[in-house]
Amino acid sequence: MTAEDRAVELVKIAAGAAADKLASDIIAYDVSEQLVITDAFLLCSAANDRQVRAIVDEIEEKLQRAGAKPIRREGEREGRWVLLDYLDVVIHVQHAEQRVFYALERLWKDCPQIELPEVAAAVAGQASRGQR
Repeated sequence: MTAEDRAVELVKIAAGAAADKLASDIIAYDVSEQLVITDAFLLCSAANDRQVRAIVDEIEEKLQRAGAKPIRREGEREGRWVLLDYLDVVIHVQHAEQRVFYALERLWKDCPQIELPEVAAAVAGQASRGQR
């Protein structure tokens, strides 16, 4: 079983929105075979709390235009790690320090990655090469 088409579509929209706000290390996993609660995870990082909030706002706006509303949000007040749960997709926007400390990629590394739009992949590639 793989992620539903709608989940992949939402992941790509969210990744593009995150890239628009200069998120770094954007990556998505198809977790549908590992979890029954969701199909996909999107992870991205931000340099500071303000950027975390800006990325979250952009993701929510773009996904709302696509007809999706989060069923749950967590961590918004602190701005260090915000989780947006869209049922089929769970989005983690983390301050870079939280991202390194919790290393969520380590948990999902065996899951297939979801191919992201070129703009998101380019931003992720720049960040990993230190060109940001």
